[in-house]
This record gives sequence, structure tokens and C-alpha cells, in this order.
Amino acid sequence: MCKKNIIFKIFFAILLALCLTIFLAMYFLSSNLPSSYKVYNGQVTSFDTGMPVTISYDNSEMVQGTEIESETDISYNVELKLLGVFPIKTATVSVIDEMYVSVLGDPFGIKIYSEGVMVVGITDVDSHNGLVNPATAAGIKQGDIIISINGIAVSSNEEVAKIIEKSNGKKQSFLIKRNNTESFVEVVPIKSSSEDKYKIGIWVRDSSAGIGTLTFYSPSNNVVCGLGHGICDSDTEEIIPLNSGEFVNAEILSVTKGTSGIPGELRGHFTSGTIASILVNDVTGVFGKSFTKFPVDNLIPIALKQDVVVGSARILSTTDNTGPQYYDCQIEKVHFNDESLTQNIILKITDKELLAKTGGIVQGMSGSPIIQNGKLVGAVTHVFINDSTKGYGIFAENMFNTAKSLNLDSMQKAS
Repeated sequence: MCKKNIIFKIFFAILLALCLTIFLAMYFLSSNLPSSYKVYNGQVTSFDTGMPVTISYDNSEMVQGTEIESETDISYNVELKLLGVFPIKTATVSVIDEMYVSVLGDPFGIKIYSEGVMVVGITDVDSHNGLVNPATAAGIKQGDIIISINGIAVSSNEEVAKIIEKSNGKKQSFLIKRNNTESFVEVVPIKSSSEDKYKIGIWVRDSSAGIGTLTFYSPSNNVVCGLGHGICDSDTEEIIPLNSGEFVNAEILSVTKGTSGIPGELRGHFTSGTIASILVNDVTGVFGKSFTKFPVDNLIPIALKQDVVVGSARILSTTDNTGPQYYDCQIEKVHFNDESLTQNIILKITDKELLAKTGGIVQGMSGSPIIQNGKLVGAVTHVFINDSTKGYGIFAENMFNTAKSLNLDSMQKAS
């Protein structure tokens, strides 16, 4: 009797462990597999999860890697299952035409001018009655965009200061934007005792500039893009709302090597010639209408997110005046979930030449194309502060979706 109890307990423990393992696997896959994805017509569909996931379509089971023939521009639902039995989630599949781009890797300068001016700091004013802050009292916060004052559009910190200093302490009507919502606030400037000028207690910024790397050129709609992330204000970390801007030619002069805890940097300067006018400053990168004739005789396909796999790859980047060069890297992890449009890939630089020169990923390399299996799979976006050999990448598909939407937006405005 005692022996039977022991066998039963062992069997129950094994069964419990198996159920827990399956549950955890299902939870992991549900969090990491997308709820929607695209496929090319006739494409072999697969996700590099390391687990046996099957796809159920039209009541028939298909192991990952099954080719689905369908017409483009249609969508259908599939069931993703673990071991062909345990349902993970339902996903929507869209069939599209293959997407081709010209891969770049060249450095470029960015000049961006914001819509209005951004409040990047709050500071008290030393009035005769002590320290006060008229802006805070009116409800203005760091990160707000000042569009106009008294109906007069403002686009520089000089314009804001001039209006406030000439206010004579009279109430001023500010049109501000916060979280894409505009509202009016009334601000009463107060005279600073030390400077003898009217102030409201804010610091503002009106433009930004820097150097990055071009990712690709899309000949289908004449859009060029780079960075793989938006241009954010250094103080607020908010994406700078775009009023106007341009891509200009740039030249790399030197490299500050990255070390643990201290990110490196590509140092360069702007040169003559405008590459493009900026259309969008987006979380997926900066996108512009090209004025430059990029080569289109050697286009390569955009990899869909499920095409990206753990394994060897290369990045294309410029670290000196010799132009773009390929460097070896290793894709260590791929995030397929829908929650993030940017931190989709974790990669590690393995190229000895690049490691010796830069220490890995440095500032200015953002936008460097990532190539795997003859396809553009993504772009470098950020370096790990504590390990300069590693960083994040964005799916090329996400960047292309933004580039493609610019063409759609243009057609909608014209119609």
C-alpha cells in the first residue's frame, strides 16, 4: 500500500510539473508571438521560438514552415497552437507583395525645427516677494509645447523671451499642446529682481541637430529614412514635434570608443548638400522626401518579422571616411510581440575590426542596417550602457510600414 502511494505521488508530481511547464510555455508564447503579421504570397511561415508551434488554418493543422498560397491584399485568421494541441492565440495574417529597398549605411546630419517651442525646464523667478513661478501657477509643465502667445505663433526661444519681457506684467494667453491636445492658459509674468526683466520661469528649446546613419531608400515612394528611433529632447525625453527639418550630408572625422558605462560616439560635421526634407519624426525613425538619386539597381527585400532568426548577421555602417562597411554581428534574441515597435532585436557585435575601433555600438550608428540571409531585417537603435558590444535593433518591417504610410497619407490629402 505504501509503495503504491509513493508511485502515485511521483506520478502526480511529474504530471504537475508537466502541466506547469506547458502553462509557462503557453504564457511565454502568448506574450511573445504577434497577434497580427504579414506574409508574402507563397512564403514559408515560421517563428523562431525554439518550441513546436503549429498553425491551424481552415480547420487543418500545418506545422510551422507550411507554405500558404493566397492572393495578395487579403487577410485571414489562424490559430497558433503548442504541440498542435494547446491553443496559444488567434492571429490575423495579411498577404502582401514583397517589399524592396536600397540599403544605405551612410552618415547623415539631422536638422530639425520643432512646432512651437518645447518647455524643457521649470525654474523659479526671484521677485520682490520671494521665489515664485508664474508658469507653474498657470499649469504649464515640462514637456509642453508652446504654440503661440496672444495669438502670435512662436518658433524660437528669442521670440518667447521678447513677448514676455515686453508684457509689463500683463496677463498673457498661451496656446499649449500636451499629449496632442491643445489648450489655452493665462500666465502673468513677474519682474526678476536680479535681471530687472519680466519672466515666467521656464526654459524652452526650439531645434535639434545631430548625426545618425541612413537605413534605406524606398524607390516606390521616394522616401529615405534613418535612425530607427525618434529624435527626442535631451531633457524631457519626449519626441520633438516636427515643424520642419532636413537631412544633410555629413562626414565622420573621428571615433570615441565606447566602454562599460560610457557610450562611445561617432564625431563628424555637416557638409554641403541637402539629402531630403524631413516629413516625419516618429518612434520608428526619421523619414524624408529624397532630393538625392540613390542607386536602385541592387535592391534587396525587407524581411518580415518572422523571418528574423537568432544567428549570425551583418551591420552596414560608416565609421570613417572610407564609406559604409559590413561588420559581423550576432542576433541573440528576437521579440515578436506587438507591444513595442522599436526594441525588437538584441544583437551583439562580433567583428574584431569594429570592436577594436569603436568598442561595439556607439552613438551615431543608430540606423545602421542589419542584414541577414540576403534581407534587410532591421536597424541598430541603441547601445547597452553597461556593455557596448550589445544593443537593440528595430524590425525593418516596422520602419517600412511608416515609410509606406507617408505615400498613403499623401494620396489621402490629394483626394
